[in-house]
Amino acid sequence: MRTDLISMAFSLFLLIDAVGNIPLFVSMLKDIPPKKQYMIITRELIIALVVIVFFAFVGEHILKLLGIDQRTVSIAGGIILFIIALRMIFPEHTDQSADAAHKGEPFIVPFAIPLVAGPAVLASVIIYSHKVAPYRLIGAISIAWLASSIILLSSPFLKKILGDRGVAATERLMGLLLTLISVQMFISGLSAK
Repeated sequence: MRTDLISMAFSLFLLIDAVGNIPLFVSMLKDIPPKKQYMIITRELIIALVVIVFFAFVGEHILKLLGIDQRTVSIAGGIILFIIALRMIFPEHTDQSADAAHKGEPFIVPFAIPLVAGPAVLASVIIYSHKVAPYRLIGAISIAWLASSIILLSSPFLKKILGDRGVAATERLMGLLLTLISVQMFISGLSAK
């Protein structure tokens, strides 16, 4: 169904949290020339896409190897999503000393993993891989990744337009939507047979 594809893509888009990642991308790339920033963001997004697709196809086999039930992944995924949603709605005001530790050009960590291909995204694609046809899942991943890529590649520009308050408001709204998705995922895990 088309609605399944759209709802999966939308939930993955929310999990990637491109808008919420704008301040991190901007602050961590501020000392790098703009042309190189686009190259770094593109490279990291491609790495993240490869990791997400890998988990979509191999994640369930890894779970079987470890003896982890699909319901467990659904419940754990719901809990992780809920925690992420709460952090989006009520962000912690911490210093960015962790960001300062990442001097120079970032590679894989933290942009590709965990900012784009985070644990919630990977848990979700494993859950979806069990429920839908592979081509639908790849379609949903592609749509979410493309939308997130457009936002993240234009992050310096969007940060200027939205400002700090606009980015924070958008992130909180997405956090609210993600809360609903996480509760549904948790309930689905509990009610699954």
